[in-house]
Amino acid sequence: MRIFKFGGASVKDAEGVHNLIKVLKEVGHENTLLVVSAMGKSTNAMEKVVNSYFEDKNRLSSALNEVIEYHNSILLELFKNEKHLVFEKVKLLFDEVQGFLAWNKSPNYNFVYDQVVGYGELVSSTILSAYLNEVGIKNSWLDVRNFIKTDNSYRDAMVNWEKTQQSISEGVDKNQLHITQGFLGSDDNNFTTTLGREGSDYTAAIFAYCLNANSVTIWKDVPGVLNADPRYFDETQLLNQISYREAIELAFYGASVIHPKTLQPLQRKEIPLLVKSFINPKGAGTTVGKGTTLEPQIPCYIMKKDQVLMRLSSLDFSFIVENSISELFKMLHDHKMKVDLIQNSAISFSVCVDNKFGRLQELLDLLKSRFNVVYHEGVSLYTIRHFNADAIDSLQNGKEILLEQRANETVQLVVK
Repeated sequence: MRIFKFGGASVKDAEGVHNLIKVLKEVGHENTLLVVSAMGKSTNAMEKVVNSYFEDKNRLSSALNEVIEYHNSILLELFKNEKHLVFEKVKLLFDEVQGFLAWNKSPNYNFVYDQVVGYGELVSSTILSAYLNEVGIKNSWLDVRNFIKTDNSYRDAMVNWEKTQQSISEGVDKNQLHITQGFLGSDDNNFTTTLGREGSDYTAAIFAYCLNANSVTIWKDVPGVLNADPRYFDETQLLNQISYREAIELAFYGASVIHPKTLQPLQRKEIPLLVKSFINPKGAGTTVGKGTTLEPQIPCYIMKKDQVLMRLSSLDFSFIVENSISELFKMLHDHKMKVDLIQNSAISFSVCVDNKFGRLQELLDLLKSRFNVVYHEGVSLYTIRHFNADAIDSLQNGKEILLEQRANETVQLVVK
C-alpha cells in the first residue's frame, strides 16, 4: 500500500483538483490512501474565525462566510449540478462549525481552535472524495478522527500509538482507495485534536507505520527537497537523496519541506519517504531513506524568522549551573516555548526560542524576578548544515550577528 499526501497548495482551487486527478492517473491510485490538507489558505482563514470568536464577535459571521464562499466557488466550478449531494454535505459541515460556536462555553483558546480549524480538512477531503467519484475514481472517505487517537494536548496532541494502531488495522481496507484528512485526531472524549501546524505529513507517516506501507509520497509545488527555501535563497539545488538521520537533522533545525515528527515512525520501519512535484509527477524528486547521508554533498540553509533571543545572567553574579538551567527549562516548557538554540557560560545563558503560542510577556515577567534579562524580538535564526567558509560569508554579509554557534557539521547564526 502507498500513502500520498497532498498539501493545501495542490488543491487551492478547481484547477488544482483537476491536476490532482491527472497526477493520480499518471502514477496510479490502486491500494492507495490519500491524506489531504485544507484547501489553499483555509487554515489561516479558519484561525481568523477563532480569533474573531474570542476578540470581536461582530466579525465572526463575515470571517466564517469568507471561508464558506471560497469553498462554494470551488464546488460550483467542479460540479455543474448544484443539487449534487456534495453541496449539502459541505453545508452540514459548516453548520457544525456554527453550532459549536453557538453552544460552546469553554474559554480555552486551544480547545476551541482544534474544534473549529480542522473543518478546513474535513471540507477539502469531502469535496475531493465526491469529485473523484464523479470522474469515475471510486474511493472511500474516512474521518481521520476515528483512527488517530491522541491525548488532549490541544493544538499539539501526542499520538496514542496502541489505540491508533488498533483502529487503523481494524478499519482500513488496504485494497481500496481511501481519502482522509491530515492534521487531525481525537481524544478519549472524541473531541477533535490537532497534531501541530503542517501536521498532515505526520498523519501520512502514522498511517504508513500502522499499515506497513511500501512508501509515503508528499506532493509539493517544488521539485523535491531543496538545499534551501527558494522564497528566501537564490540558486537552490535539488537534493536527490537524504538519509533518515540527515532529514531528521534538517527537520529539527526547521526545514519546512518535511515535518519534524514525520520521519521517526518511517525510520522505525524503514519506509521510504518520497518528496515529489505535483506539477511534474514523473520527475525524480527526493528520496529519504537508508543509505547516502546527502547527495549531492552541498551546504543546506535553513531560516527561521520571528524568533526571540534572550540573554539571561544571574542577579548576584553566581554561576548558572544545573539547578538554574533545570529551572529555566521548566519555565520554557511551561510557557510552550520551542527552544531552537542554547549557549551558556559561567554566569550567563542565551536561548533562541519560537514564541508560537504568544506567551513571551508572561515568561519575561517571571524571568525578570530571577535574572537580568536582555531580549531581542523579531530576530532570524540561520542554520547551515555541511557549511563551508563561503556559505557562512554569504549569510554574514551586511547583517548584525547577535549570536554564533558552531559544531562539526552545523553552524547557527542569530541575526538582526
